[in-house]
Amino acid sequence: MGRCEGEGANGVRRVSELAAELSLHWGIVLGMRQFLASSPWADPEEEVRRLYLERESNFLNLVRATVFSNPVHPYAQMFRLADCRFGDLEQLVRSKGLEAALTDLRRAGVYLSHEEFKGSAPLVRSGRHIPCSTESFRNPLAPAGMMSVSSGSRSRGTRTPKSTAARLHAEAWRNIHQREWQVEDRVPAALYPILPSTIFLTAGLAQSRRGRPWQRWFTVVGSRAPFSLHALATQAMVALARIHGAWIPFPTFLQLNDFSPVARWIGERKREGRSCAIWGFASPCVRVAAAALELGLDISGTIFVTGGEALSEAKRAVLARAEAEAIATYYISEVGCIGVACRQMGPGNSVHVHEDEVAVISWPQQMPGRGAEVNALLFTTLLPFAPHVLINAEMGDAGVLETASCECLFTRLGFRRKISGIYSYSKLTGQGVTLVGKSIVRLLEEALPARFGGGPGDYQLVELEGSAQTELLLRVSPRTGIRSPEPVRDWFLREIRNCYGGSLAARSWRHSDGITVVLAEPLMTRGKILPLVLLNTGHRESHEAQDVSGR
Repeated sequence: MGRCEGEGANGVRRVSELAAELSLHWGIVLGMRQFLASSPWADPEEEVRRLYLERESNFLNLVRATVFSNPVHPYAQMFRLADCRFGDLEQLVRSKGLEAALTDLRRAGVYLSHEEFKGSAPLVRSGRHIPCSTESFRNPLAPAGMMSVSSGSRSRGTRTPKSTAARLHAEAWRNIHQREWQVEDRVPAALYPILPSTIFLTAGLAQSRRGRPWQRWFTVVGSRAPFSLHALATQAMVALARIHGAWIPFPTFLQLNDFSPVARWIGERKREGRSCAIWGFASPCVRVAAAALELGLDISGTIFVTGGEALSEAKRAVLARAEAEAIATYYISEVGCIGVACRQMGPGNSVHVHEDEVAVISWPQQMPGRGAEVNALLFTTLLPFAPHVLINAEMGDAGVLETASCECLFTRLGFRRKISGIYSYSKLTGQGVTLVGKSIVRLLEEALPARFGGGPGDYQLVELEGSAQTELLLRVSPRTGIRSPEPVRDWFLREIRNCYGGSLAARSWRHSDGITVVLAEPLMTRGKILPLVLLNTGHRESHEAQDVSGR
């Protein structure tokens, strides 16, 4: 009886999941048709400049219509606890400026942590629990449109409906970006994942509408992917886009751990006398450059427009060795485009802030259980068509806010604020030890490759719950040529002592045998190879994933 009941519950869950996927796909189709039927903005630069000049009024109008008009809204309750009425907020913004006002609000308790936004931690202010979920922060002024699915770097991907107005705004910015990047005379291509991620569709549609459609679309999945449900649905979406007049190439599926087809394709264009512009997540782009170096292919002059993860110095170094250029972009699906780099920005993970759509302040964030602090970035949405209404929302990223000194197109339009040194401060907390992610990432992407070979993306630290304790799995790609895991483990435990809190970590992990090194390809999360993966899955499930990736 128990088995039958279990099978019945599994069947119901599978039907529910299938229904959710069908609903997602139908919503994407409707949003795509609406977007393609809408005319682009006639003068993107003028409209973006206007929104920038009206940012304070836009913020106040948005908050008045969505927060102060709804007494049960979580932010409305935070404002009441802070003894701040709308008139007080308006006076504060007009007298001190938006960012200074937001800093005062953060000090008064008007903010949102990443865990509170995701619903994984209770929202408590002044000792009072405020009921909320991610849905509580949806913008009721923005009609549902084509779905955007976050990459799920720290959790499962969040599905965010974005209105056609938001898509047109992003399209306007895309025009401005590409003028500054000077990619108009380059052969465009993409290196993006398939569904459930929708980035291939949203970016591909906008690129087609510009009259510069991608010539190829490579996707980072295994050899059996063309026959999966998501792959079939993806190809159906491409076919529908073509029927409606947009040209998106059907995906070229890459074999597991093989980026050489992309490198060879770029090399062929180079031999024809044409340079390429490739859009993709940072890790796959770096792997393409590494493949070109290994094969002796000339891909010099290629511009990689990267996003989805930090463009670290180690990743930039690989691209530089291939004589390719990297441009960083910074998107958060639930917020919007935070900013992009210009051609003059140089090394470092830095971007010009899209101040027309988001306000950014930094706030010192103390790591739980430790004295280490980071400059946490807090985001506030400003536009009436923003997908969420967020005020001082923390999304797990840190960086330095400063003034850009370059004279690029962005600064000429007035966007002189930039964020430098962006990184995620996702943290390891296993066995009572907290380590700041930035130190671990540097160890994984720079120190380990320098000592044992390989490069960024070849070493990955996975935290998982074992049968009796939290364990760490250090995955090392066989491409590094390492034959024995023991020297890597011993060296890693010695080096981790140099990180803040690392001495305690090394002792704890060595004593409990809590860290294991395996020679297996790093896990992929929605097209990304992240240096830190916090799976929170069972022991058996994680080792099954290890076995599959190591074949």
